[in-house]
Amino acid sequence: MFRRRSKEREDAHDELAEDAGPDESTEDADASEGADEGESPRYNLPPAPRPDGPWDISEVKNPGEGRVDLGGLFVPGVEGMELRVEVAGDSIVAATVVLQDSAIQLQAFAAPKSEGIWGEVRDEIASGITQQGGVVDTVEGPIGWELRAQVPVQLPDGAAGVQLVRFVGCDGPRWFLRGVISGQGAVAPQAAGVLEQIFRDTVVTRGDTPMAPRDPIVLKLPEDAQMVPEGMAQTQDEAAPGKFSDGIDPMRRGPEITEVR
Repeated sequence: MFRRRSKEREDAHDELAEDAGPDESTEDADASEGADEGESPRYNLPPAPRPDGPWDISEVKNPGEGRVDLGGLFVPGVEGMELRVEVAGDSIVAATVVLQDSAIQLQAFAAPKSEGIWGEVRDEIASGITQQGGVVDTVEGPIGWELRAQVPVQLPDGAAGVQLVRFVGCDGPRWFLRGVISGQGAVAPQAAGVLEQIFRDTVVTRGDTPMAPRDPIVLKLPEDAQMVPEGMAQTQDEAAPGKFSDGIDPMRRGPEITEVR
């Protein structure tokens, strides 16, 4: 669902779709009425302006001020939050901020220099969820176009259920930041203002290392962080949805940094 594109599409990174207008009505265009190469008009477009963030490291004078330095991400700290990290193999590739009964998972990926990928990623996530039997709506939310999904899960007693999740995203210079909001912030989006502000105020450090588009930007732990093993951290009932193809389950509780704000 978060898959790599073919070489032909990688070679077309710098070819922008000329038939896509600048207004937001392109979001409602049918994919069959796409650009010359058969893609939706929302594809091959340059990243949209980010007047309110998220930020690139080059745009922030003091990224570590009021934020937790995770290397590839500077995550805003807010009072009462817990910070958890998600591991793929030996690498930390995502961070989850838990605030009371809501959470937002943050994950950054490499992206083409001149092309935004959020429109394409949205379609892939939506397709994957519907194939699992879930329901997805594309809406224009407080931080742009997002997916509001009902994801099939298996409840602790073995019964089938659904979990409400919001997928938000933003294209930056050579990076893409994805946020997954769960808990009360997904059930009642109007209650997710702090989580949305965390997403907006996150700073992404892409670095100069060559990376293929969609490669995850690897994170690191703060120097003074202490970890609680994942098994010890699981003190709440959890749903167990299937993992997404990037290897990260946004609803799974991960290891925690014990220091909280």
